[in-house]
Amino acid sequence: GPVTVELYRRWDSEGRLQTRIAVYLSDGEPVEWWAAEGDASTPATDRLRVVGVKLFADGALGSRGAALLEPYSDDPDNRGLLVTDPDTLAAHAIRALELGLQPAIHAIGDRGNRVALEAIERGRLDGDGPPSRIEHAQVIALDDIPRFAELDVIASVQPTHATSDMYWAEDRVGPERIEGAYAWRRLREAGVELACGSDFPVEKANPFHGLYAAVTRQDREGWPEGGWRPEERMTREEAMACFTRDAAAAAGMADEVGSLSVGKRADFLILDRDPMAAPTEEIWTIRVLRTVIGGETVYEEAAR
Repeated sequence: GPVTVELYRRWDSEGRLQTRIAVYLSDGEPVEWWAAEGDASTPATDRLRVVGVKLFADGALGSRGAALLEPYSDDPDNRGLLVTDPDTLAAHAIRALELGLQPAIHAIGDRGNRVALEAIERGRLDGDGPPSRIEHAQVIALDDIPRFAELDVIASVQPTHATSDMYWAEDRVGPERIEGAYAWRRLREAGVELACGSDFPVEKANPFHGLYAAVTRQDREGWPEGGWRPEERMTREEAMACFTRDAAAAAGMADEVGSLSVGKRADFLILDRDPMAAPTEEIWTIRVLRTVIGGETVYEEAAR
């Protein structure tokens, strides 16, 4: 909201903002504040910009609050819940697009994802705007997977959700719906753009935990052998791009950051090992020795 954005702005003006922040406003009052004065009082800078609006379609799978098209396999009287009425969700998405802001819709269940796609489609009919994104995109009806690409919707996924949920996910949704759950390979093959993140503080912020989960679909003890639903794994190259170049593109910053390229800002990490060559089981243990933002060292590991 406004208070947080203005705090970031002050830190930025004082030279205290040591990372880049792409802000997603809460819907409602913060969006109207931004429409009235936010862009003037808090212009985009090198390290701070408002890029979108966070919206919510449904709840979480673990609590059986994710909205499903059919009842939960382990709770047959429950289909989860929509936390925002579909018409209201569509209206918020349309308003975001009118302001040039990116709708980012939390959707976990297959009904939640369908409602989110429908809201985005209604918004697109009112005019062009930045590509929308669906946060989590965890359980998707197979028929809806191609719609992500058709509507230019980015699937913003968190690989550690798969490895946190794999112990009970099939119990929740059953053997048929699990085919469209945490389905990174299916999404890629359908031409869907993916972006990877952590969902901190729900999961650990460490990106190497996410990179490890993306390429192994195992927990950090190596279970299950061969990975959970290994056909949906990413390659190391895909996972690295998903956490860097593709994540930057998803926030509208593809021309500035996300890769070491001529003309882009000098944002990079120095690591203790090469994540593309380290033994697979060691990926999650990789340490950051130095963080550089815009050519400035903002973090350096203390001598060990």
